[in-house]
Amino acid sequence: MHSNKSKGLLKCLAIASLGLSLGLSTATSHAAGEKFVMVSHAPDSDSWWNTIKNAIKQAGEDFNVTVDYRNPPNGDLADMARLIEQSAARNYDGLIADIADFSVLQKPLGTVVAKKIMLVTINSGTLAQSEQLKAIMHVGQPEYDAGLGAGKRAKEAGIKSFVCVNHYAMNASSFERCRGFADALGVDFKSSTLDTNGVDPGVIESKVSAYLRSNPKTQAVLALGPDSAPPAMRAVEKMGLKGKMYFASFDLSEEIAKGIKDGSIQFAIDQQPYLQGYIPVAVMAIMKQQKITDLAKVKEILIANPKYQARLAEYGLTPIYGPRHISSGPGFVTKENIAKVEKYAGQYR
Repeated sequence: MHSNKSKGLLKCLAIASLGLSLGLSTATSHAAGEKFVMVSHAPDSDSWWNTIKNAIKQAGEDFNVTVDYRNPPNGDLADMARLIEQSAARNYDGLIADIADFSVLQKPLGTVVAKKIMLVTINSGTLAQSEQLKAIMHVGQPEYDAGLGAGKRAKEAGIKSFVCVNHYAMNASSFERCRGFADALGVDFKSSTLDTNGVDPGVIESKVSAYLRSNPKTQAVLALGPDSAPPAMRAVEKMGLKGKMYFASFDLSEEIAKGIKDGSIQFAIDQQPYLQGYIPVAVMAIMKQQKITDLAKVKEILIANPKYQARLAEYGLTPIYGPRHISSGPGFVTKENIAKVEKYAGQYR
């Protein structure tokens, strides 16, 4: 999952026009061998997906496969469904797609699987939805697990209470982030969650200030992204708590990066989108080239691949390998690794 306003750090690299409506992207790796396609829900204006497009290109080069990228220029999900149907008709060896809306995409993705085309789901959607679609695996960041991982870090630092600043409570999965953090601390997530009723920075700042005044024993603030982090940081600073209040945020922005560097933010939770592009291509290439379906063996081969390991090391990425699915996050951006993240922002991070 990602917010269209949370585009990763520094919003670099404007996406080039894709030319013909619903046409093929130029983000293609040209090589002999298997041919895969990624279909995303992202409109042309969404630069957050640049990192994923760069990842599929590099994975194509590393595993000697061709990878096309297709998307609806205006982000229309009906167009995305048609692109999936068109891709199924082209008989690709494998297809990668995010589950932006299960009800809209279930039928076209079912067509892909029915044609014995390999399917890997990424980014949005749940593990249960991915399995229902009969996808090989899902590569994304489980929101509860991300919140839990962040909460465990806070607990190790001695934190026992927090407020989750939720600026998009209309999205049910946002509460999973708050719930995971609360469970790690062993506190009630509902009483620790502040619904800011949208992204108005003035409203967020005043609501956070009011909460902290009413709950003076609160030790930590968890912001759910760049929309809520800066106004929450301003509230903390005006109350004389900057550097004293434990502060963490999902995703990255220039202000969040600045906070990490000056010590007022302990860490940012990063879903490492590069992995959502690279890993599906690598997994399908290994399955096709090695003629194996055993996911344990596939992951073993992937992890042993020197080109893959070199990419992880260069960009500072840490995937989490499950029995079936691979989590791209949570990764944590701290003062120790912020320089590397900034170096590759908008390209590979």
